[in-house]
Amino acid sequence: MDSVTAWERALRETDIIRTRITGLSTFSETHVPYILLSPSQINQGDTVVRTGEVLVHRPNLILPPHIPQLEGFAFEDDSFNEDAMINFLMVRGVSLPSMKYDNKIFALNVFEGRMDDAISFYGNRLQREENTSSGLLSGPDDVWQLSLLIFICSQIAKNSSTDIRRLLEEYREKEN
Repeated sequence: MDSVTAWERALRETDIIRTRITGLSTFSETHVPYILLSPSQINQGDTVVRTGEVLVHRPNLILPPHIPQLEGFAFEDDSFNEDAMINFLMVRGVSLPSMKYDNKIFALNVFEGRMDDAISFYGNRLQREENTSSGLLSGPDDVWQLSLLIFICSQIAKNSSTDIRRLLEEYREKEN
């Protein structure tokens, strides 16, 4: 699948079911745990469950000087590799503020049941645990990497007003 088709599919089919309630850190790295659900391509009616976290380095509005990095996202296909994906996003005006994201998948499991049942199960579990730091999302299995990037971008956008306020506060403190 080419990058354009993959991106359009991810935008169309990614659903952020439960956002991370805890905000991102403005001046240091943030661990963003997630549960990503995808309809199984092998066993119809089952759901693939990816549990992991993305380490977002300095997710503030000041762009660091280093080159964009997407580690652990498994962009392995020649037409769908890390460099091609970064270029693809930048050409379309998609800017990821820190440009350094390190994904670690802790578990890859199969939930024996429909996507709706998996969403209910994991949503209820996060609620029972009073987990405010994990996100729950769903997306196509063959473009899960893009669904995960969409989730991370949404968390950064949600945090941008807080980042601006914190940056201004820090600036004012330094002036005094």
